[in-house]
Amino acid sequence: MNALRISLAVWLAVVSPASLGWAQQAIAPAPASLPSLFRPYFPAEVAPVRLANSPRLAGLVRGGTLYLSAQDAVALALENNIDIEIVRYNYPLMDWNLTRAEAGGLLPGVPSNASQAGTVASGQGVLGSQQAAGVSIPGSSSGRTQSTNASVSQVGTVTQTLDPLVQESSTFSHTTTVEPDSQQSITPVLVSGSRVSSLSLQQGLLTGGSFTLNYSDHYLNENSPTDLLNPSSAPSLSLSLQHNLLQGFGLAVNGRTIKVARMNRDTSDLSFQTTVSGVIAQVLNLYYSLAASYEDLSAKRSAAETAAAFLADVKERVSVGTSAPSETIAAESQAVSTEQARMDSETTLQQQEIQLKNLLSRTGTADPVLRNARILPVDPIRIPESDDLPPVEELVRRALANRTDLASERENEAASALNNLGTKSAVLPTGVVFASISQTGLAGAGKAVGVGPAEVTPPGTLVGGIGTALGQVFRRDYPSESLGAAYFTPLRNRQALGDYAIDQLTLRQTQLSDRKDVNQVQVDVANYVIALRQARARYEATVRARILQEDLYKGERRRFELGTSIAYNVNQQQRDLVAAQSSEVAARVAYITARVALEQTTGELLSANHVSLAEAREGKVSRQSVIPEPPSAK
Repeated sequence: MNALRISLAVWLAVVSPASLGWAQQAIAPAPASLPSLFRPYFPAEVAPVRLANSPRLAGLVRGGTLYLSAQDAVALALENNIDIEIVRYNYPLMDWNLTRAEAGGLLPGVPSNASQAGTVASGQGVLGSQQAAGVSIPGSSSGRTQSTNASVSQVGTVTQTLDPLVQESSTFSHTTTVEPDSQQSITPVLVSGSRVSSLSLQQGLLTGGSFTLNYSDHYLNENSPTDLLNPSSAPSLSLSLQHNLLQGFGLAVNGRTIKVARMNRDTSDLSFQTTVSGVIAQVLNLYYSLAASYEDLSAKRSAAETAAAFLADVKERVSVGTSAPSETIAAESQAVSTEQARMDSETTLQQQEIQLKNLLSRTGTADPVLRNARILPVDPIRIPESDDLPPVEELVRRALANRTDLASERENEAASALNNLGTKSAVLPTGVVFASISQTGLAGAGKAVGVGPAEVTPPGTLVGGIGTALGQVFRRDYPSESLGAAYFTPLRNRQALGDYAIDQLTLRQTQLSDRKDVNQVQVDVANYVIALRQARARYEATVRARILQEDLYKGERRRFELGTSIAYNVNQQQRDLVAAQSSEVAARVAYITARVALEQTTGELLSANHVSLAEAREGKVSRQSVIPEPPSAK
């Protein structure tokens, strides 16, 4: 006994520090180790799934046996259970969903550089002059082709893109155009080289609008002798604003996805607690069922040994002639049936061990440490002297306050109501107001061009380089302004009406389902209180029945030894005793199962078993494993 205690203390001193120092690898995506300027353009890497078990598991195995207390079973589940590990991913997942929602919806597409090849500003060079005059020459590429950004449809209004969007494109082109009418270009073949640069900044507004700041520069050099400015630069700067007035207007509509994402992030914590509570309930039920199976196996083994000894005694009596040979048949039948019951109990115990191993390990029975290890529960099922339950009304109040699944349902209901603002706004017509201001410039190398007997030279204000043209832009020498509004509505509007009606009806169904679950809590609490009281009454009755049956068996065995009874009567009393013992074990399991179910229903299971949610999230329990002496050593 002392040697076992010394070895256990040494083992704990060696194993426990390693277990306490064990740290799990983070599961949240790790951003790239780069300066903040470049970090947004490199993906965050997510570590591979964690399949290694905590050192606590291997440390609890000694001599091929896993000595397990109830608290250690809970700790192993918090560290290694795969269901809990799965819901740990909800935290970073909801954080990234919030990040995505804060960016707004529907990013515009990237314009194709091909659309800018060979384009010139209005009035710049031959092609620009043709564009300004409204003349279209076959084969020419005058005018700027506008690119259309890709868009995706969704139900309800779409929030503007809230992340600033910068687009820059530069196109260099060399074009050769055959001029059917050379009156303007004074050359049958127009050869031009152009450089088009465009830079824009777009920012969405949470109120339902957006503004765009755009700068562009067109550089042109061509072989036309009629150009007064060649080469030339034509920069422009514009600011445009558009805003929704009806559909998609307001902070509530456009900010709904961000609010829902925040609510979902909070709800993920509630869902995590619900999952942990469910896993802990499974572990405790299976742990105590396994402990009861050991008690049942011990009773069945003792019954089998007793039946075998009784059979040997009967055979000896038959051999000496004090009992009839027919007595051997009854004794042998009892020995066979008790041995079969022992084997059935052993099989049940092994099945429960496999189930418990799967809950406590990420690799299940594939773990070489667990594959052939037996699990020995060291905490027996203890039935308290009394339950001391508060009134049912008080338990219902606790359940409504503590149950995380009910809180999750309330959060989801509120999130659905927020989401419905999108389809409600989509019922309105589309009304948009837009405004823009712009200023342009034009400058180049001036030259004289003969027009008949006269000679024309460009104005001095246009002669220069890009600096001259930019001066015109910022002085607003050539400003333009525009203001307008647009209105759009589909007749009958059945699609938007249908979307909103569907969302509202679905929300009403959700509200009724949530109310049903609240009502069910009252029923569940009352039922589990009744079940706990019934389990206690059944346990007390089975204890009295087992004690009485032990006395009956001892008395019948004594009468058989005195020759006043027969083997059949002894066997009958032994069968009744085995049944009474099994009933007592089953009653103990029923009681602890009802207790766990009541604690889970009232939302108090985690606190009752000293579960720290912070440790559960981290997957590392700091509590040291202290194993009492194994039952076999007592």
